[in-house]
Amino acid sequence: MYKVFFKDRTLFLTDNLTSDLSENFDALHKYTSHHELQQFIETFEQNEHLKAGYVYGRKKDFLLDALKKCYKFITAAGGLVVNPNNEFLVIHRLGVYDLPKGKCEPGETFRKTAIREVEEECGLDNLVIRHPLLSTFHTYEQKGVHYLKETAWFFMDYFGFEQPIPQTEENIASAEWMKEKDLTKVYQSTYPSILEVFEKAGFPV
Repeated sequence: MYKVFFKDRTLFLTDNLTSDLSENFDALHKYTSHHELQQFIETFEQNEHLKAGYVYGRKKDFLLDALKKCYKFITAAGGLVVNPNNEFLVIHRLGVYDLPKGKCEPGETFRKTAIREVEEECGLDNLVIRHPLLSTFHTYEQKGVHYLKETAWFFMDYFGFEQPIPQTEENIASAEWMKEKDLTKVYQSTYPSILEVFEKAGFPV
């Protein structure tokens, strides 16, 4: 099953509706054609009272590819970074907590993007990817264009003791190392996709 975030709302793409369907959902669409999927997506986007929806009827990878065709699809990558003191790298951007990430450049792998973006957004080097975590998907609109973004996330180690320096030109107000016991304030003011990253890394939110 894939989750696609529409701000604080979620669209699930599943090929096993019996096991994946929750008790609380507001919209259900069986895939029959691209045109009907596009109509369903437009309805889901325009009606914000629809908090959770499901698309089913084909293999989940097929459904994801079909959804990509409804948007301008872009890719990005980022990292959940821990330092030798077991502190986590957290940034504050546009009024909420976030993790460093950014768009892939042409021909760039997810791994290279993740390392580069953390380095650029937080002024750090000596980063090593421990292992991949997951990809998250979310939609947004910018200048009349509707985007679907896939962000590949990696668990990273930082082998150094420098304080991060926020990249202010990317609207990052601050960057800091935060102890696990203090992450609650991050969970209370961040994006649903970021919560997914922490959960996948083994830190229940």
